[in-house]
Amino acid sequence: MKAIHIVNKANVGLKKVIKMSLKFESDVKALDSLKEVSAKLEKEIGKVIVGQQEAVRLVVISVFSNGHALLVGVPGLAKTLLVNSIAKALGLSFNRIQFTPDLMPSDIVGAEVLDESRQFKFVRGPIFANVILADEINRTPPKTQAALLEAMQERHVTNAGNSMPLPSPFFVLATQNPIEQEGTYPLPEAQLDRFIFNIWIDYPNYQDEIDVVKRTTSSTNETIESVLSAEDILFYQQLIRKMPVADNVYEYAVKLARKTRKDSDEAPESVKKYLYWGAGPRASQYLIVAAKVSAALNGKYSPDIEDVKAVAVPILRHRILRNYKAEADGVSVENIIEGLL
Repeated sequence: MKAIHIVNKANVGLKKVIKMSLKFESDVKALDSLKEVSAKLEKEIGKVIVGQQEAVRLVVISVFSNGHALLVGVPGLAKTLLVNSIAKALGLSFNRIQFTPDLMPSDIVGAEVLDESRQFKFVRGPIFANVILADEINRTPPKTQAALLEAMQERHVTNAGNSMPLPSPFFVLATQNPIEQEGTYPLPEAQLDRFIFNIWIDYPNYQDEIDVVKRTTSSTNETIESVLSAEDILFYQQLIRKMPVADNVYEYAVKLARKTRKDSDEAPESVKKYLYWGAGPRASQYLIVAAKVSAALNGKYSPDIEDVKAVAVPILRHRILRNYKAEADGVSVENIIEGLL
């Protein structure tokens, strides 16, 4: 009993230290409210999206982390509907770009046109919105895919030497089909690395599929209410940055990323055997930021190692490349990551 009392006392002291590091009592209350807001957000999205709770939660985490997300799944799994529903629940402007082989960079960013007074003016493309759905992003050539790079990283676009900021907040939620290879252009590693998550959308379970069929074959029409505003999202994004992180959590995240590099001293034998290359420093950064959001959504004031583990697979999945030995032995990327965890 005495030992339990000491442990409980230590936990209370740790919470006080964490709250003091947040500086203001209002920050603590705001973190508490973030959990409630997230629950409302997921509830609103659940009016339209059946199941897929893990995918919804990861997209919510990417929003509060100020990161972009890549949704991968076969056709018909409501990837587009999920992004559209999230934009409505967030109360943000939304544009969908359907990527095709003949799409040009100007079709995304915009172009200069000659107006009636014979003056050139810039007509903004669909990239100028808070939420961009890059539908089937791997169907367009690299030249057009690259038009998103500056927007995703710098949050602005450049035309004729003029830099134009994009609306804030700004998210690119891209989708792609993992099974169709003909007529597709795999995203370059530099662009994949700019997505915080690679979210795998799987087939619904039996009961969820029944619910999907019932909803989509009847006259039921659910309306999604806006839960947040752009100002609210920006506030929570800044609040997440203020959350304190213990040194051992920083060390765990960095070591985890370094373990995926076969030339690193921390790399285990499985990595040296099965990987061409591993995750870069951006993975370490995203592991910490996403762990902070995960902790806040679970009612914590600081992330722990379990929060890093909770987001590790979707963060590392698209940042490590298997070699032919892994494919021959049937070792998946997920198998390797789980082994590292």
